[in-house]
Amino acid sequence: MVEATRRPPSVDTILGMPAMAGIHDLFGRRLVKEGVRDIVRRHSDIDWATGKGPALVEAFCRTRMESGPHRVFNLTGTVLHTNLGRAPLAAPAIEAMMRAASGPSALEYDLTSGRRGNRGGDVALRLQRLTGAEAALVVNNNAAAVMLLLNTLALRRQVPVSRGELVEIGGAFRMPAIMARAGARLVEVGTTNRTHLADYEEALGPGTGLLLKVHTSNYVIQGFASAVEEAELVRLARAHGVPFAVDLGSGALVDFSRWGLPREPVVAEVVAHGADLVTFSGDKLLGGPQAGIVVGRADLVRRMAANPMMRAMRPDKMTLAALDATLALYEDPDSLPRTLPALCLLTRSAADITREARDLESDLACALTPAFTVEVVPLESQIGSGAQPVTTLASAGFAICPADPGRGSDRRLRRLAAAFRHLPRPVIGSLRSRVLFLDLRCLDDRDAFRAGLRDLELP
Repeated sequence: MVEATRRPPSVDTILGMPAMAGIHDLFGRRLVKEGVRDIVRRHSDIDWATGKGPALVEAFCRTRMESGPHRVFNLTGTVLHTNLGRAPLAAPAIEAMMRAASGPSALEYDLTSGRRGNRGGDVALRLQRLTGAEAALVVNNNAAAVMLLLNTLALRRQVPVSRGELVEIGGAFRMPAIMARAGARLVEVGTTNRTHLADYEEALGPGTGLLLKVHTSNYVIQGFASAVEEAELVRLARAHGVPFAVDLGSGALVDFSRWGLPREPVVAEVVAHGADLVTFSGDKLLGGPQAGIVVGRADLVRRMAANPMMRAMRPDKMTLAALDATLALYEDPDSLPRTLPALCLLTRSAADITREARDLESDLACALTPAFTVEVVPLESQIGSGAQPVTTLASAGFAICPADPGRGSDRRLRRLAAAFRHLPRPVIGSLRSRVLFLDLRCLDDRDAFRAGLRDLELP
C-alpha cells in the first residue's frame, strides 16, 4: 500500500500554534497569515512542530517589514558605485539629516525677519565661499541642474557642444536627449577626437543661447585628440555676448592630487577661469548626498531659480542638511582624508587592505571549505561614478574559485555569488574570468563581515 502524501495543517491551525504567538505580537495577524500561506505553498512538506515553519514565517515577515534599500558590503572594487549608492555620508551629514527629519526646521523661514525665507540659502552661501562664485543653487541631481540651465538660458535656442563631449551617463541617459527635453537645440561641433576653436566660432550666430563644455569624466579619448581650453571658450562667449557653462559632473571641490589621487578639474578653478555657470554632483567626488549644484553669475542663477521647473527639481530638507554638513568639512581641507568617508576609502593603502585580508582569510576559508578555495591577491580598485575611468588604485582582497574546476564549476560560482548576496547584510563582489573577487578597499566593518559568514549557505 502506498502511503498517502501528508497534507500540511490548515492555515488557521498553524496560526493557533503556541510557536506562532510571539510572531503575532511582532508583526500582527494579517502579515503573519500571509506569511503562513506563502510558506505552506512553497514548503508543503515542512514539519511545523519542529519550529522551522514558524522561523520561515518570521523571516518572511521581517523581509516584508524592512524599509529602504538593504545595506550591503561593497566589495566590487568600485568605490563610488552608482548602483550601490555612490558616496557614503560622513557622520555629521547623517546627524544633520536626522535633526532635519525629526522635527520642524527653518527650511524656508527667515528667523531674523520672521518671514518666508530662501530654501537652501545657507548652503548657497557656503558654496559661494568654497568656489568663489557669486551665487549658487541646489537641485536634486546634476542631470536636473543641466536641464534647468538649458531650459532657462537656451529654450528654443542653439547650444554648440563638441561631438567628443556628448556623453552618455548611467541608465542610457544621454546629453543630446537631456538637451532636447530641456528645449535646447544641439549644434554638434568638431569631431569625436578633435575640436578646435574655429569649430565653435562657425557655430555661433543670432540663434545661439549659450556655449556648453562637458567634462568627459566617464571616458577618455587618447592619441590623436585635442579639445579647446576653457579660457579660449570664455573669450569667445564674451565676444559674442552669450553665457559659457561647464558641466563638471563629478565636481571636485579640492585638488585630490595632493593625496596621491588623479587630478580632476576643481570647481573654484573653473569659476576663476571665467565660466559663467558650473554644474556638478553632490554625491560623487564631493562625497555628499545626491544633489545637483550650480554655481556662477548671480543674475543667471536668479533666472534659473525663477524657472517654474525649479519647483519639480528642488531638494528636500534632509538633502540640504546633509549637503551643508558635508560642505562644512571642506572648511578644513587638511582633515578631509579623515573626516570624509569617500576620500578615506580612496586613499587607503594597499598594504593596509592586504593586512585586513590576511586577518579575515582563515574565517572565509573555513566558511567555504571544501567546496571552494580562497587566496589573498592584489587587486585594482577604481574610483567609479564616471571619475577617472582608466585610473586604478592598488588594492587587495580575495580570489575565490571552485575546488573542483570541472564541469559545472561556473554554475557553482554564480550560486556562491548569489549566496553572498542573500546574507543578512549582502556581500557584493565581482565575477570575472571564472573567479569571484572580493575587493576589501570599501570593507567598513570587519567584525560584521566575519559574523555574516556564519549564515553563508554553500551551493
